Amino acid sequence: MPNSNLTEAQRAKNDEFYTQYADIEKEITAYLEFNPDVFRGKTLLLPCDDPEWSNFTKYFAQNFERFGLKKLISTSYAAESKTYKGVYQPTLFEINDPQFDKTKTIQNGKIFILTHDKTGDHKVNVDDLEWHYLAGDGDFRSAEIKKLRDESDIIITNPPFSLFREFLAWIFETEKQFVIIGNKNCVTYKEVFSLFMENKMWSGRTEWAGGMWFETKDPSDVDKVVDGVNMKNVSSVWFSNIDHGRRHEHIPLMTMADNLKYSKHKEIKGKKSYDRYDNYDAIEVSFTDSIPSDYDGVMGVPVSFLDKYSPEQFEIVGRCENEDLYHLKTKVYTSVECRQAYLDKFGKKGTYDMNSNGVLLIDGLLEKNYKRVFIKHRKTAK
Repeated sequence: MPNSNLTEAQRAKNDEFYTQYADIEKEITAYLEFNPDVFRGKTLLLPCDDPEWSNFTKYFAQNFERFGLKKLISTSYAAESKTYKGVYQPTLFEINDPQFDKTKTIQNGKIFILTHDKTGDHKVNVDDLEWHYLAGDGDFRSAEIKKLRDESDIIITNPPFSLFREFLAWIFETEKQFVIIGNKNCVTYKEVFSLFMENKMWSGRTEWAGGMWFETKDPSDVDKVVDGVNMKNVSSVWFSNIDHGRRHEHIPLMTMADNLKYSKHKEIKGKKSYDRYDNYDAIEVSFTDSIPSDYDGVMGVPVSFLDKYSPEQFEIVGRCENEDLYHLKTKVYTSVECRQAYLDKFGKKGTYDMNSNGVLLIDGLLEKNYKRVFIKHRKTAK
């Protein structure tokens, strides 16, 4: 069955997080400010949603006319594919509808469609949503949902975190625009990072710092309660291939000499020079705001740099990787060297896996550094 993998993934990890209305509004506003007609005449698909609860559905339904949408489609997974702490209880909205079906409400997904003024009040909004049961369980990989994907122009949703890679690949099977939420660590996935390198995907408008707060249906996994609502903070960020203004803002930088003299970071201030990697022809830059403005070579920066990356200011040339995928490595350590480095650092036998990271020589010891993204200044950015 199509949703068997989904069910297994959700049993292993709670994927039931509901995005706050204010967070959706903040993010989407940035695309509208950059291009007021970005949604005009477009069909939006909100898969992986639960339309009766989803703030994505509410937000775009309420702004249907203002955005000039052509069609809004929102779909949900079948209740049996989700992880519930107890028996699934359909809403009164569904129960009181003539098409309510006790079996389908458990085994089938639902679809909500908005295209026109259904109520006759001369406006198109959430009251005009029409719904029915899907033929299948609503799995985004099913032929039924793929058909909806193919007819849409833009895909917007908070997909199951445990299926993010598969969902992103599902989007890129077609040339669709998208705005989606994912765990920020997904940028370390090889297939996701390549999309950043090729400028086929980038960080959304909302800054990465602090993660995002979601409503959670799992009472055993709550970080705080706000007005009786269980909330969970997750290391999540927005990703998109729709342009917005922050993407083109340059990071303000100082020269290398000024960074070494005035940097607010003790790891840099007062040093004679930036550290160089032992296994890459690049310098180590531990903080994005300490990138030197006058260095023309390759620099290793934190993964969080991608939140501030402007393609007009920098070029992404690779990242730390076991394999030399980006042809940047200058050294591959042997197993003997890895064991010796471990013994030197910790005073006991072991293996120091240095080939997956950048390595620095600190006080005579080989030190494995954090995962790094390798960048260079764009010639035209100066």
